[in-house]
Amino acid sequence: MANQFSSKDIELKNLLVAIDKDKCQLPDFQRKWVWSDDQIRSLLSSVVKYYPVGVLMTLKYNPDNLRFKYRSFTGVAPQRVPECLVLDGQQRLTSLYHALYSKNPVETKDSKGKAKNVYYYMNIKSYLEKDDENLIVSVPEDKVIRANFGRDVVQDLRTPKDEMKEMMFPLNRIFDGDVTVWFYDNYWDETDVRDDIRRIHSELVLGLNNYKVPIISLSDSVPKEAVCQIFENVNTGGVPLSVFELLTAIFAADDYNLAENWDEQKSKMRDALTRDLLENVSATDFLTTVTLVSRYCTEGATVSCKSRDILKLPLDDYKKYADKVCQGFIAASLFLEENSIYTSKNLPYDSQLIPLSAMATALGDRFREGPVKERIKRWYWCGVFGEMYGGSNETRYVNDLTEVIKWIDGAELPDTIQRASFSATRLLTMYSRQSAAYKGVMALILSNEAKDWLEGSTMNFQSFFNLNIDLHHIFPRAYCEKMNYPKEKYDSIINKTPIAARTNKIVGGSAPSSYLPKIVSKGMDEESLRINVESHFIDYSYLSSDNFNEFITDRASRLLDAIVAATGKPVTDRASDEVVSLYGKAL
Repeated sequence: MANQFSSKDIELKNLLVAIDKDKCQLPDFQRKWVWSDDQIRSLLSSVVKYYPVGVLMTLKYNPDNLRFKYRSFTGVAPQRVPECLVLDGQQRLTSLYHALYSKNPVETKDSKGKAKNVYYYMNIKSYLEKDDENLIVSVPEDKVIRANFGRDVVQDLRTPKDEMKEMMFPLNRIFDGDVTVWFYDNYWDETDVRDDIRRIHSELVLGLNNYKVPIISLSDSVPKEAVCQIFENVNTGGVPLSVFELLTAIFAADDYNLAENWDEQKSKMRDALTRDLLENVSATDFLTTVTLVSRYCTEGATVSCKSRDILKLPLDDYKKYADKVCQGFIAASLFLEENSIYTSKNLPYDSQLIPLSAMATALGDRFREGPVKERIKRWYWCGVFGEMYGGSNETRYVNDLTEVIKWIDGAELPDTIQRASFSATRLLTMYSRQSAAYKGVMALILSNEAKDWLEGSTMNFQSFFNLNIDLHHIFPRAYCEKMNYPKEKYDSIINKTPIAARTNKIVGGSAPSSYLPKIVSKGMDEESLRINVESHFIDYSYLSSDNFNEFITDRASRLLDAIVAATGKPVTDRASDEVVSLYGKAL
């Protein structure tokens, strides 16, 4: 393969001229220039001392291969199609262009983020005294430095003679053809620094006119996905570039506003739902799903959804499938609600929404058919309890979309179902709601038509929000600590269940034998309470007798039964030596 880049040193002056003449521009996916006054002064200090300011990276622009939307540097009037695009170095180059080349004040901000328009000067006294801290000075746009809340003039730099008097050199004259007249003005002949001033002219002006910057130049044969990866690699100091932003620039070249359309799709999702299940769906998630569906529905196409595939997504395909995929996400959220997952906080895997929504899109009306939903439900829970979506998932997205639909039509089990497994020991390591399986157990309990112990109502979608349902300890933490029960047992999902906030206040930190009568005292008979408690996969007798150890083994067994029913896969270690050691008996 031919080398796709070259490196060379370019004179800074020529680079700034290229920016001014609009030959060198920015890809539209680059973020705006945001450097502060402090950052600019630090950069200028390095330049006037001839320190290197880092390597820049450019891309030769060829609309036949890399057709991005482009834009001029901040402050440069658009004039032409660019010859090159800057991938790395925007902040440095924009700062240098405005401070050293442009005659307009630099629009920046102070350390508190307040906007300020300034010119940059080099303090000649500091230069001679090698005082780096005060070497570069930012001066207000009227070129008057004031103190005492603006009442006193400290320095007036409005004319060249004023600048000479204050020994402040305007850095935006450094590349002027007539800059020599500033240093050889008759004013200096009457001073004792004349020789120093002319030495500075030689060191500074002649030196900076030969100051070179190393540049890596990418050829116009570099593929789109490589540009995205390269930009992410070099842009370590900023926010990583997403494929969405890069595709936005690609589509913008055809006058299509992808960002605007994504906002519309996101709005449609919000309007269609009364919950936030889709709140965490990102623009890249949406593009991944559109790419999956587009490839799946295109005869002869290889189904794939890696970054390079997204960047090759034709605009016509996006327009064809975007609305359908939006409806697919909405259908997926309704499926999740039917399976007692009501909020984004309790969604086991955000990433599993992608193949689920792609299936909903590809299947259309079939997605709502009972037998179809049952198979998708089994696949979904195998993904959750098999913990299959914790890493890089593009290949799994493809396999699940294609294999699950084939399975629905009579083919063999999908790989996700075949590979899924759950260990009885895993229950004791599920402490945090960050775990997908932890959230999955909560959903299975709710799906069992679990009732709130105090309210007595089934915890469905409406009551989940009305009663402020969340997972709480069954044997309260304070009680377990007092009894010196093992933390790995009392803090695991085995000892937690969804109940209302009001109910949890009654539970408090006391033993079950203490809080259960309190619930009864609120007007509920004990038999009703028993029914409510046992709808959570709990044996009421173990609670009422404070039998913690029997409760743990019994509930672990019941939760495993629920997982087996949801996944259709056996838990094979229920009688293993490790399980017996941990639980005290087989499960």
